[in-house]
Amino acid sequence: MVSKVKVLLWLGHVALPALGLWLLVSRPELDTDYEHHGTHFWLVLTTAALAMALGVMLFRAARMRRDARLILVSLVFQFSAGFLGLHALATPGVILLTPNAGFVYSVPVGLGLGGAAALASSVEFGPAAAARLHRSAWMLSALPTLLLVTWAVVSMAQLPPLHHAPDPTEARGPLVGVAFVGSACYLAAAFRYGRQYARRRGVVLLSVLTAFVLLAEALFAVGFSRSWHTSWWEWHVLMLAAFVLISSSAHLQFRREGSALGLFDSVTLHQTMAGLERDYTRALNEMVDALQARAEGGVASTEPLGAVGARLSKRFGLTERQVAVLQQGAYALGSEREQVRRLGLLAVIGERSNVIRGEKDLLDDVLHLVSQAFERDRFRLGLVRGHELVFSDGGPADPRSLGFPLVVKGSRAGMLEAHRVGGRFSDTELAMLRSFADRTSVMVENARLYQQIDGLFRSYMSPTVATALIADPSQAGLGGRIAEVSVLMADLSGFTPFSESATPEAVVHMLNTYYGVIVPAILDCGGTVVQFVGDAVMALFNAPTHQPDHALRAAAAGLALQRVVAETAVPHPGWPRFRVGVNTGPALVGNIGAQQMRNYTAIGDTTNLAARLESLAEPGTVVIGSPTYAHLGSRAQVRSRGTVTVRGRSEPVTCYVLDGLR
Repeated sequence: MVSKVKVLLWLGHVALPALGLWLLVSRPELDTDYEHHGTHFWLVLTTAALAMALGVMLFRAARMRRDARLILVSLVFQFSAGFLGLHALATPGVILLTPNAGFVYSVPVGLGLGGAAALASSVEFGPAAAARLHRSAWMLSALPTLLLVTWAVVSMAQLPPLHHAPDPTEARGPLVGVAFVGSACYLAAAFRYGRQYARRRGVVLLSVLTAFVLLAEALFAVGFSRSWHTSWWEWHVLMLAAFVLISSSAHLQFRREGSALGLFDSVTLHQTMAGLERDYTRALNEMVDALQARAEGGVASTEPLGAVGARLSKRFGLTERQVAVLQQGAYALGSEREQVRRLGLLAVIGERSNVIRGEKDLLDDVLHLVSQAFERDRFRLGLVRGHELVFSDGGPADPRSLGFPLVVKGSRAGMLEAHRVGGRFSDTELAMLRSFADRTSVMVENARLYQQIDGLFRSYMSPTVATALIADPSQAGLGGRIAEVSVLMADLSGFTPFSESATPEAVVHMLNTYYGVIVPAILDCGGTVVQFVGDAVMALFNAPTHQPDHALRAAAAGLALQRVVAETAVPHPGWPRFRVGVNTGPALVGNIGAQQMRNYTAIGDTTNLAARLESLAEPGTVVIGSPTYAHLGSRAQVRSRGTVTVRGRSEPVTCYVLDGLR
């Protein structure tokens, strides 16, 4: 609706004068005679003064903005003002007693030159052409004065072509052509400015566009008017209306902005506007930096900018009102940047909540990130231990601080404590802190859930296997690889008679007691316990982690196992003892089973032979195969068992009793 009203107002500005001109041309009886030299003198002189004031303002803006278009637009008003001034001074009976040719011809010539400048100004110059025009700005500004002086001298000296008395019917012949060509130039310039207005709205730009249309109508009227008749007076009024319209628009813009600097920015070239936008962006960024620096120094953002504002005002030519608006924009931009920065840190907390780490490490991260987000404030994190809220620094809760609860599974798990010295948190900051607390609650819940799962997970398999699967879950897939391993097999000799004579509780107690000491012994040597089968245990070395000395580790684990079992069995003389077999060689290592349940193990002849060697061992001893002995070399203290035949082997095997390691 607003845009339609503006269009109707604009059409009224240009249509009513055109309609009046058409009536005077089509109805000659309305074109009455009115000859009053004093009225003409002051009317034209006032119009010239307005045009000159606009020309000077535009030239100053052009110099400050370094804009070629404003230079050419200023020439429009300078040409118009100068020749209108001559037209006024040559009014018969006011200053000059007799009619002068300059009185007749100055208006179409001046407005025609202005039309050429208007058309040139509507061109969107490139950077190179605009720079050349700006370098010749003073030369162009002197051109109207030079032409006016020349015109005045020739007119007063009555030199050709201004030497004869003017025809009372006004300009004819070539000057009518000048009027029509000038009108066409103004209309073409108005059309181009209309296209610019569609892209860049501005009240002064619209006024310039309208003024060009009115000047085109005035020049058109020059070709039809008769001296001192209504049509003759009309084009004088049209020129005055054009310049009054621009002056009023400029005044309205001045009252709105409080400065004359940006009055004609909407008329400037696109590259000039782009440069202004860059300047304003730099000013805004500098203002943001200044506000942040002042805030870090303890100065509130609502305080006047003082020297900072004066420096920016001088650099960018800003008024106090514009500096105030810029300060508000800078505060808003700074707040937005701060919010974006804090949201980024909040997102980091969200990412950290998915990382498998300990609760303390995660909470230390949260405290660090929150402190980064609110650098001038103090924070503490406390967790509920038992029924008491315990902070990391050991101190009690601060009643002066704000508390944001950490909730895990509907229960209070802790608190994020925030304290601001000498101020209050804004609503936005409070919402952000609540989000930090919510994210922290998720982290605490995830950390505790991980600890529970990790404890259960590791209790059902060897820690090395669990660690490998956590580091690379793809290793949990069914299948395996061929690798050289050392396999340790151990079982209890005499377990069946013991279990028949003892209660089930006593059997379980004996097994758990033994496994409680032999598993740590195997793990200390780097072994991977892969399974328990009743009274038997199987361990691998060199899988899943690489161990170049796997044979030495397996042998050491076998001796350590027998040593801790002997120590454990001292109070229990009736408990059976372990036999241990160790063998080295290639095996298929990987996950065996089904999608629903699987087991990490080693399969192959190496494993089978380790089991056979274990069956050959005496209780309390370790028997190793010849491949293992070859790996140990001189470090092994052994007794040969000679060559024995084992089940599943067509050829006899050589084995040794391991007594110790050097």
